[in-house]
Amino acid sequence: MLTIHHLRISQSERIVWLCEELGLDYELKLYDRDPETRLAPPELKAIHPMQIAPVIEDGDVKLGESGAIVEYIVGRYAPDSDLVPGPDDPDFADHLYWFHFANATFMTNGMMQIAVGFVGAEMPAPLMKRVTNAWDQIERRLGEADYFGGRRLTTADIMMVFQLTTSRAFREQPIDDRPNLKAYLKRIGARDAYQRAMAKAEPGFPPKLD
Repeated sequence: MLTIHHLRISQSERIVWLCEELGLDYELKLYDRDPETRLAPPELKAIHPMQIAPVIEDGDVKLGESGAIVEYIVGRYAPDSDLVPGPDDPDFADHLYWFHFANATFMTNGMMQIAVGFVGAEMPAPLMKRVTNAWDQIERRLGEADYFGGRRLTTADIMMVFQLTTSRAFREQPIDDRPNLKAYLKRIGARDAYQRAMAKAEPGFPPKLD
């Protein structure tokens, strides 16, 4: 059986959500952060040398990196899923862009903010401009389409939502002036699979959907 190693309050929630959307059977193992360092506990190092999550185990396969895991699970267990538009689908290019934007640009921006705040500094103006540009682009995109990948939910959304919800709960990033994003998060929050995933992955921590 597929096993998901999920570090509480981390991007590994994506993998739980993906499996719920696909209706897959899986075993979920939860790990709490160290109360002092806020990092992953030592038990995760026995699973993966980076001591981070997500990590999955599937028979002899042990795999980290959320993007790689998403592609692996869909390719192995649901190759015909609508969660990944095919090359002839009009949403193909948009899906690819936002799937990779999630970690290559958006997550990087968020980590810069966290690191700068951790040392008690302010974001330099050029870096803050990158952050603002990303959020502005997100708002524009959600005014053009209901989902990042286009006309339906795709794995691009599964990659993007963590930074828009759980991660945002721990830094100053209001969205009151972003009506398209607020409407989008309402759509995501109404999904049964998302509700099940968050109840399992983050018990006692309601998703930050507004």
